[in-house]
Amino acid sequence: MSIQNENDLIALRKIGRIVAQCLQFMGSKLEPGITTLELDQLGQAFLEKHGAKSAPRLVYNFPGTTCISVNEEAAHGIPGAKKLCAGDLVNIDVSAELEGYFADTGGSFIIPPESNLKKNLCLATKRALDLALAVARAGQPLNSIGRAIETEALRNKLTVIENLGSHGVGRWLHEEPDFIPGYYDPDDKRVLKENQVITIEPFLSTGAREVFDAGDGWTLATAKKYLTAQYEHTLVVTKGQPLIMTLPG
Repeated sequence: MSIQNENDLIALRKIGRIVAQCLQFMGSKLEPGITTLELDQLGQAFLEKHGAKSAPRLVYNFPGTTCISVNEEAAHGIPGAKKLCAGDLVNIDVSAELEGYFADTGGSFIIPPESNLKKNLCLATKRALDLALAVARAGQPLNSIGRAIETEALRNKLTVIENLGSHGVGRWLHEEPDFIPGYYDPDDKRVLKENQVITIEPFLSTGAREVFDAGDGWTLATAKKYLTAQYEHTLVVTKGQPLIMTLPG
C-alpha cells in the first residue's frame, strides 16, 4: 500500500507496535522444554488481548497463529509438539491485522548457551537489516536493498537465501512489490516510492542458498547442516530515513 493520510500512518503504527511487542514477549518466554505450540499459544493470547488477528491464519489458513522455525528451518514453521532445547536457534515471525491494516515482523533468538556460529549469524543478519534500512529511500533503486544485504552476507562469509525475500504490505499481508530479493539483481529496474509500505527481511545462512518444503506443505528449510537467521521490519519509505512501524516502544 501507499500511505495516503495521517490516519493510515496511525493505524499502521498501531498494529506494527502490537506485532513488535508480541515478538518481544514470545522471545522472552523461550526456554528449554517449551513446545513451539505452547509458545504460539502465548502469541495468540497476546494478539487477542490487543484485538489483532493472526495474518497467516486469516490470509492463508495457516495452522498456527505465528510462524516458529527452529535451526535448519528458515520460515513458516508450524507450531506443534516440538520441544525446544538449549542451544536452539529459533525464528519467530509475527504478522497480524487490526482494523484493516497489516504489519509483519520477525526475529531470531538463541536459547543459551550461544555458539559463536549462531551468535555471529544473528549479528550479521541484524546488521544486514540495518544497512538495508539505511538505503531504503524514495527514488532509490529497489535492488539497493538486496545489494546492502548481500554485501553484508559476503563480508561475513555467509550466504543469502535466494528464494525468500521482502515484500509489500499494509492493506494485505503480501502486496506489490511481491518479491524484493535479498541479493543484488542488476536486471531489477524497480524504484522505491515515497509513502510505499514494505517489509525488509534478510535471510542469511551458514551456507545454503535455497529453502525447500520440509514435507508439511508449509515449513521451509535447508539441509540440516545449515542454519538460517531472519530479522524483519515493516516500514514506510520516505525521502529520508524510513519510518519503522514495527517498534515495540
